[in-house]
Amino acid sequence: MDKETIFVTGIDTDAGKSYATGWLANWLAAKGRSVMTQKFVQTGNEGRSEDIELHRRIMNRDMAEEEYPLTAPMIFTYPSSPHLAAKVDGRELDIAVIDAARKQLEERYDTLLVEGAGGLMVPLTERYLTIDYVTDNDLDVALVTNAKLGSISHTLLALEAIARRNLRLKYLLYNTHFDTDPVIAPETRSYIRNYVAEHFPDAQWLEVPSMSL
Repeated sequence: MDKETIFVTGIDTDAGKSYATGWLANWLAAKGRSVMTQKFVQTGNEGRSEDIELHRRIMNRDMAEEEYPLTAPMIFTYPSSPHLAAKVDGRELDIAVIDAARKQLEERYDTLLVEGAGGLMVPLTERYLTIDYVTDNDLDVALVTNAKLGSISHTLLALEAIARRNLRLKYLLYNTHFDTDPVIAPETRSYIRNYVAEHFPDAQWLEVPSMSL
């Protein structure tokens, strides 16, 4: 079985990436793959990763077996972009540490889902963006979007960045949790789906159901 690593990013910081990552892990596991998730940089926490904990609740996986040095290799206390959180904590965001943890997980599982922090253009350091990390490691991308007002523009901007870097969009994860406006939601879903079908024909459209945990 071929190995794969997929970077899960969103159109903004509240797109529902963590829910979508846990749901996608289950969807892939149901197809017979061994799956693990990683939060490559966690901010706003200390000694734990709330996003990893959410993944595990969705995956029904025992947190007692959690290996934070691998699944959450960089944790910062301030809830901000990683480059600022590192400054506040007086620590360095070490890409080598993240890489080493990712590679160990890649060896152990068929599929690794790496959840980003915010969107693709979020700075990890002063001169290194999240999209640089995805590009440098040649990772497939799963983009999480939704039907909130403004999502069409945010989604197309993310897709433009993906295309410009010649990245592979594997999944478009449409988070149905935000389908609250009966006029905006169906038009947003239809517009984004048609755009992806035209410009990223190899990408798979998946709808993430609303979850209450």
